[in-house]
Amino acid sequence: MNKKLAAALSGGAVLVLALSGCSDDNGDGKVNAWAKKVCDQAQPQIQKRADAQQTIISTAADGKPADIRAADSKAFQDIAAADSALATAVKEAGTPPVENGEKLQTDAVNELNATAKAYLALKKQVDSLDAKDQQKFADGLQGVADGLKKIETMDQDALKKLQSGELGRAMAKQPGCQAAKKSSPASAPDAPSGPADSSASAPAKAGATPSGKASSKA
Repeated sequence: MNKKLAAALSGGAVLVLALSGCSDDNGDGKVNAWAKKVCDQAQPQIQKRADAQQTIISTAADGKPADIRAADSKAFQDIAAADSALATAVKEAGTPPVENGEKLQTDAVNELNATAKAYLALKKQVDSLDAKDQQKFADGLQGVADGLKKIETMDQDALKKLQSGELGRAMAKQPGCQAAKKSSPASAPDAPSGPADSSASAPAKAGATPSGKASSKA
């Protein structure tokens, strides 16, 4: 019954400073220094987020409602904490040395804090589910999956801008902003590589569209 959440996770995941690939562009020294400040702090948060997503996916089969509720609650808590820490990393790095850097920084911090708040709301929603009634739990879990899909459609313009242009090229060179390492529990061999771009946090087996629909996996 947790497949709905696993499928929703395979949608266009929230961008959280994880970039795939690398850049050959040497770039500006100040820009590279700013990117390093952010990415050095981002790496453990990117990994935490990927691990939390994996927790949801690995309990997506036929787990007991109480176990699913506990796993999902902790996963949403961890994702919220990671997004909040990423917002702090961007804020503490100072104003990016690019055009409109101050606005870009402020908007990115606000977006990350907004997603953190949204994931905490999902945690509360999961915690309130009735694990003693399997049908009620399944129905409630659908509501949580719907909430997850709404998070993934939240405004991400500032984060996209942060990861494009000169800043994006500089961040792509930093090891700390690379996609998280894969984990491979027996129940979920196709673990996500981490919340990178629009596809990097999607498990290959989920088979859902960016809208989070899971008609064949529900």
